Amino acid sequence: MADAVQGEITITTDAIAQLAGLTAAECYGVVGASAKGGRLGRLMSRDKPEQGVEVVRTPDGLAITLRVVVEYGLNLAEVASTIRSHVGYEVSRLTGIPTTSVEVLIADVRTST
Repeated sequence: MADAVQGEITITTDAIAQLAGLTAAECYGVVGASAKGGRLGRLMSRDKPEQGVEVVRTPDGLAITLRVVVEYGLNLAEVASTIRSHVGYEVSRLTGIPTTSVEVLIADVRTST
């Protein structure tokens, strides 16, 4: 039996931000994202899923902040709770890195088109 190949796997925070953005876009009630310090309420694009996502590595895992636009008329707390649990679970499952926190900032509310 051959010895196992030694090496290192690195997942960039940009790649993790893309995972988080794509996962958030799947959540019911999310119609867009807002870049930090940028124009509010830009619609999410498959070309830039990391828009509105910030990922910070901590000693215990990942801290993720998402700035989202939510559809008008929905319970904002319910939508935010769904985003937090879905993004935290999927990012941890896909990367193998624990997610220590997922902060959801609702930057805007608008009607869906």
